[in-house]
Amino acid sequence: MNLEAFILGCGGMMPLPNRHLTSVLLRREGELFLFDGGEGTQVSLRRLNLRWKKISVIFVSHTHADHVTGIPGLLMLSSQVDRDDPLYIIGPPRIGEYIEESRRVLDMYINYEIVIREVTEPGIVYKGDGFHVRAFALRHTKPCYGYTLEEDIRPGEFHPDLAEALKVPRGPLWSKLQSGETVEAADGALVRPEDVLGESRLGRKFSFVTDTLGFPGIAGQVADSDLLVCEGMFCRDLADSAREKKHMTSEQAARIALAAGVKKLALIHYSPRYTDYDLKQLLREAQEIFPETVLTRDRMVFPVEYR
Repeated sequence: MNLEAFILGCGGMMPLPNRHLTSVLLRREGELFLFDGGEGTQVSLRRLNLRWKKISVIFVSHTHADHVTGIPGLLMLSSQVDRDDPLYIIGPPRIGEYIEESRRVLDMYINYEIVIREVTEPGIVYKGDGFHVRAFALRHTKPCYGYTLEEDIRPGEFHPDLAEALKVPRGPLWSKLQSGETVEAADGALVRPEDVLGESRLGRKFSFVTDTLGFPGIAGQVADSDLLVCEGMFCRDLADSAREKKHMTSEQAARIALAAGVKKLALIHYSPRYTDYDLKQLLREAQEIFPETVLTRDRMVFPVEYR
């Protein structure tokens, strides 16, 4: 089962000609999940030829304009196609007010159900087939949440040779064993799943963190992520400014990644003060602490692999 993260926009505060505002699309097989929707989201969706009408849930970190201004256009666009499934929008308090006021003022034609869930405390905010999404509080100038999408633990690898040795005939009984059921072998003996399966295997974990002070609690929430997309808005020489504005430097993001034991750190939400050339300094400062760091760019794709 494929799991891929598409960077639709990597900028913060204001869009630049080659840098749309922060937005990340996660594709798990045919299901799409959008994390924030800054200005330019639709452009990258089109250029990547992604099936935006398959977006199931939009997860919003907070209601600052550079994270939500792309959402109204998506809502209107979705009314141009047949859509049977509801669209869930999950975010901090007042995200419902923003959506409803946008619909009213823009006189939107919406021909599908929109379900809004406002997050008031950390915890699981969405469950799907074989995974869940958890929200956790960040520290910004208004209520803000980070998110992790974590897959369920998978059964261990099935060993046909063991099943045959225990006289379990090939066919439906093998499927039952792989699904966790105990079955009866041809000789009448009971065979348990653990008799023919290897050790349980971890699923994959994706984390999204932006617009926050760096603090130790983040590492515990994103621990063991296969991909952590995290803001690295400033270089270390602007650490005081970052703290004042409640943002992070790339160095702070790297320290979180190191403490959390993540597999890869993808920096995002850069200050518009930095040119593409300047961004190399952000990367250098992060890689000094966490070598498995990359700079995201608009329309980059990151496969999230099983460990």
